[in-house]
Amino acid sequence: MSRADLMVGLVKAGSEGDQQRFRAAVEAIAAEERAKHHHVFADKLESSLRSATTRPKAPEVVRSYDGGHGGLLYEIEPQRTLGSLFLSDEVKAVAAELIEEQSRKDLLRSYGLEPRHRVLMSGPPGNGKTSLAEAIACELMVPLFVVRYEAVVGSFLGETSGRLKKLFDFARTHACVLFFDEFDTLGKERGDTHETGEIKRVVSSLLLQIDSLPSHVVIVTATNHGELLDRAVWRRFQVRLSLEGPSAAQREAWFVRFQQKLGVSLGMTAKSIASKLKVDSYSDLEQFCEDVHRRYVLAMPAANVKIILAERLKQWELRSAAIKVKQPPLRE
Repeated sequence: MSRADLMVGLVKAGSEGDQQRFRAAVEAIAAEERAKHHHVFADKLESSLRSATTRPKAPEVVRSYDGGHGGLLYEIEPQRTLGSLFLSDEVKAVAAELIEEQSRKDLLRSYGLEPRHRVLMSGPPGNGKTSLAEAIACELMVPLFVVRYEAVVGSFLGETSGRLKKLFDFARTHACVLFFDEFDTLGKERGDTHETGEIKRVVSSLLLQIDSLPSHVVIVTATNHGELLDRAVWRRFQVRLSLEGPSAAQREAWFVRFQQKLGVSLGMTAKSIASKLKVDSYSDLEQFCEDVHRRYVLAMPAANVKIILAERLKQWELRSAAIKVKQPPLRE
């Protein structure tokens, strides 16, 4: 909604005694003010809301930047930009659209539209899901809050759902990116006969919380096992992205950039290196290049990059072979 619509909704909700709508309007205004760096005003709004309402106080979520421990979330200061990531053109284009919609939300709201703000990413590990969440936060210049499952998931009946409510209550008072890694931990298929009734209640609670999130909160979720997610969970997300491992062309582009970063010739073409190093993820590519870079620095000033590269390729070939060794069957 536009600022004018928010103010009208605030007055109407207050006059009608609609506490839920009143609270939502104040939270949206506070989030807008915080995004404009009007932190004092935003804090006063939130403080007044807590003291004026008969509903429970806003959750005391411990954040890493407060120096506390055991909170529901921790904050990462975003560093990566969208342009710095190696992603498919399709994924980058969709992410750029999301960022544009969030950045130009006032224009959309003037036409009665809201920006998309619910993202689900799936695919094998190590291919940029966490990095993309960070890049979205960086481009939008908002904090990245990461959910700590060890603090959220409880062992007693109803405990997890209660903590989820506290977490979402906190998030909706901030313009932010809220990131759930390994989302299948919470969003499992409710039809799974192996799951307990408590898990099913958690999924239902999670869906309700996602539905109630305002659009200034960009919720980004990631899973390595999309097949485990509840079908209703999939439907909640307006943006669904599949992040796969690097192709030969993407591996080649990676090594072109690595050579530019290193500032010296690698002694063989990027295409040749890419054909020799067959890895399944971008994180493996990053580890390999860091490995080469370390050996290069330690061998200076007489470093021979071509020899170092050949040695590292041989080591990674042995490493890959070790991973593929068939494990003996477990004894019953």
